Amino acid sequence: MIPPIANNFVAGETADSAVSHVESLNHDGIAGILNLLGEHYSNRQEADADADAYVSLVRQLGATNLDGCVSVKPSQIGLDVSDTAFRENLDRIVDAAADDDVFVWVDMEDYTTTDVTLDAVDDLGHRTDGNVGVCVQANLKRTPDDLARLADVPGKVRLVKGAYNEPASVAHKQKSKVDEVYRDLLEYMFTEFDDGVAVGSHDPSMIAHARDMHDQYGTPYEVQMLMGVRDDAQRDLADADIEMWQYVPYGDKWFQYFYRRVRERKENALFALRAVTGL
Repeated sequence: MIPPIANNFVAGETADSAVSHVESLNHDGIAGILNLLGEHYSNRQEADADADAYVSLVRQLGATNLDGCVSVKPSQIGLDVSDTAFRENLDRIVDAAADDDVFVWVDMEDYTTTDVTLDAVDDLGHRTDGNVGVCVQANLKRTPDDLARLADVPGKVRLVKGAYNEPASVAHKQKSKVDEVYRDLLEYMFTEFDDGVAVGSHDPSMIAHARDMHDQYGTPYEVQMLMGVRDDAQRDLADADIEMWQYVPYGDKWFQYFYRRVRERKENALFALRAVTGL
């Protein structure tokens, strides 16, 4: 059972609880991106089981009128087993989602997985006429070239700053440099992408920059934030008629995710401390 404090960041342990959370988000004008927690499976059985769970989830979403989609980690559905296992499982999730008109995001993990992930999204984006999206990371030095490739692929792209501790040989390490690159890449996306831009950021300055780019170029865009982070800002953006999506994790592997969220931000740690101590 998930303790009350973790419920701020994780939408329960079951698909039903996650879908119910999306329903409540929709009442506030916010859409939900459902992610079953799990990653880096080293055996095919675990990867297949989570792929089965995603197939069931997209069918469940497809049977509702909810504004929601799913997001999948490559290492969760077989990439650490083999490229073949990953593609077989991703293909069947995407095929099921296409049948039920549910969008599928493919998360990006560490830099060693970038090529195989982009190859899969390139193929599936064309095959589904854009029912697949992918995340790219501004801190990686290769990302400008990756975006140039993705500009011709049907589907949406989520730009984040990057959360993995990558080596300096492949990634920008200074926060100021990552912020600079993020702004430049956003502008490129607003000028070159036709299917929309997903701004994966909690940074008010980046969200304001995206709004300026939209006003200048007219490119459709959405903002994506994590469940439990800047919830008031999420509702404010939705109230301002900006397309707002919340990334909603769920599942029984919640502890590691919750611990990471608390460590990432000082305000999250203080919030957790107050909840535990009653202060």
